[in-house]
Amino acid sequence: MTTEPYVAQTLSRADVDALRGVSVIEFGTNWCGHCNAAQPLIEEVIAEYPQVRRLKIEDGSGRRLGRSFGVKLWPTLVFMRDGEEVARLVRPTKVSYIEEAFEVLVQQG
Repeated sequence: MTTEPYVAQTLSRADVDALRGVSVIEFGTNWCGHCNAAQPLIEEVIAEYPQVRRLKIEDGSGRRLGRSFGVKLWPTLVFMRDGEEVARLVRPTKVSYIEEAFEVLVQQG
């Protein structure tokens, strides 16, 4: 399985808040052991939700987008509908936790 890397921040908080539809923003780094361990779990669940936009944002000290969301640990997944946060997972270790958050996200529509 090939996992997409985290990419440098290209969106502002205003850009993220303006996103329509359902999105998950995943904050982390490519070298983070917790992030790498979570990837197979996230990939397994997100494959079932093609309607959900996934943004993998590289986070770190001084990265404004992560700070605007209060991210302190990686990976942090922020589930958003029409620019509003509806759920959050920090360092998910079970598929069931991720599935529950995705269900909250898609059922609110």
